[in-house]
Amino acid sequence: MSMHGGGPMGRFSTDPEQIRARNASAPKIENLLKRIFQLFAPYKRPLIGTAVLVFLSAALSVIPPLLIQGAFNNALFPSSGTPELNLLMVFVLSMIGIWLLAAVLGVWQTYLTSNVGNKVMGSLRVRMFAHLQAMELAFFTKTKTGAIQSRLQNDVGGVAGVLSNTMSSILGSTVTVLASFVAMLLLSWQLTLVAVVMLPLMVLLQRKVGQVRAKIASKTQESLSEMSSITQESLGVSGILLAKSFGRQASEISRYETENKNQIGLQVRQTMSGQTFFALVQVFMSSIPAIIYLCAGYLILNVEPITVGTVVAFTTAQARLLFPMMNLMQISLDLQTSQALFARIFEYFDLKPSITNKKETKAINQALLGTLEFENVTFAYPETEGATEPTLKNVSFKVEVGQYVAIVGASGSGKTTISYLIPRFYDVTGGVVKFTGTDVRELNQEELIQKIGIVNQETYLFYDTIRENLAYAKPSASQAEIENAAKAANIHDVIMSFPKGYETMVGERGYRLSGGEKQRIAIARVLLKDPPVIILDEATSAMDTNSERIVQATLDAATANRTTIAIAHRLSTVANADIILVLDKGEIVERGTHPELLAANGAYARLVKSQNTFAE
Repeated sequence: MSMHGGGPMGRFSTDPEQIRARNASAPKIENLLKRIFQLFAPYKRPLIGTAVLVFLSAALSVIPPLLIQGAFNNALFPSSGTPELNLLMVFVLSMIGIWLLAAVLGVWQTYLTSNVGNKVMGSLRVRMFAHLQAMELAFFTKTKTGAIQSRLQNDVGGVAGVLSNTMSSILGSTVTVLASFVAMLLLSWQLTLVAVVMLPLMVLLQRKVGQVRAKIASKTQESLSEMSSITQESLGVSGILLAKSFGRQASEISRYETENKNQIGLQVRQTMSGQTFFALVQVFMSSIPAIIYLCAGYLILNVEPITVGTVVAFTTAQARLLFPMMNLMQISLDLQTSQALFARIFEYFDLKPSITNKKETKAINQALLGTLEFENVTFAYPETEGATEPTLKNVSFKVEVGQYVAIVGASGSGKTTISYLIPRFYDVTGGVVKFTGTDVRELNQEELIQKIGIVNQETYLFYDTIRENLAYAKPSASQAEIENAAKAANIHDVIMSFPKGYETMVGERGYRLSGGEKQRIAIARVLLKDPPVIILDEATSAMDTNSERIVQATLDAATANRTTIAIAHRLSTVANADIILVLDKGEIVERGTHPELLAANGAYARLVKSQNTFAE
């Protein structure tokens, strides 16, 4: 758990090389808008349908002002001086019909845009999730889980409204503005000039407000990311257990409260940053009709007569102009505000995995299935490369099909690192790792991992049933296959002792099970996968002596015809290994069988004596 604070910009980095130096440079708004619109490319047909509905709605919007003009000039105040009610009824029914049709088209348009927008957002979420699945292990070791969750949930969720409404709103508002402008020109070009003279000032104000809101939105999302990280760290089972163990609940509450206050302040600033602008717009919109009436009076007295119908029709058309103009300004503000969210989303998409398959990969040699070889392998973790000594230095060894190889050594000697390089979770800094005689970088990584089963020291179980946790290795497995794997790992009887058996929920990270039970389930899961190569990283470390002895015997039987790499701290588990490699500070300092290494009276013998394991 991270207990440090740090300013927002420090939190925003969330490393992987500071998001590859902020992806070389921040994208320009034009490029960002282009990428946003490209998200809609797969939905051309519904978008075309939406466009047709928008144009129809816009065309309909021009007709009511003209009908109003006709109703006033020809029905209410005709030249004869007597109102013509029958003609007025025609005008009224025509307007009601148009408004009803416009309402139906509006509902249809809303459905299409909502459907497309939510599909785009859903696709964006899935694409990001899939992209994150493809990232190398180093990305996750250097990035807070809460920060990843924030990008996936808060950032993508934050642009939902923009994705749902932007395309149709921009198109609809633009067409409506143009149609209303044409109608206004047809009614009176002089009044049109008065109505639009203030619009450039509104646009300039809107742009300034948008820039301010975009900066605040960026800080708001950074704060949400930090809150997600605090929640994930502090309210997980491990975090709660740690806080309770050290009596740090008060400090965790304080840490969350501090960030929550920061979030509240940012939300208030974001809300208020546009209020002055919209208040000015409201005053402007409310004043325009009054100004139109004043100018109409001036025109009537000094320039040319204007009928009452023309004035009423013009103010109606002018209202149809201002509302979509207001909408376009709001959309522009939303886009500027959402720019920070889209930038954070695309920032992750622009992070390319450092470990990928080559365009043309080699096939795994089935005849050599199970052979492994390290040739002068040197490795340094990306975050420490160049700053300290490499974790592994010139490591070389070969494992034949079916061999049981144990790797022992003090903590930090590089044992687990070797297990990461075999399935290519990391690429070597120097040298070559070979599987079936081929450099692992030449193989398809998915096919490579299918041939390898790994049991880690820290067992991870999903909040699900025991059966589903076991079937994760082989979703198509039958109940009999699952039970056989559990029996092989000496966990079947324990499972059946639970009231619900294999349908028992294991709890968050398997906390309803003991450490030994979790590790035996992990072993059963790998045995169900049935790979030709098994890597056991301290696989029995959490078991008591009796359970360890039973499981070790089971593992010996289960791995008899498999290539096995056993990373061990308890040397009692590796006495029967075909070969034992002794690591010290990233180098192999001894190799041989248990009796040979004891006789050599070197590093291995000292490790054995320190554990008081074997007398001879």
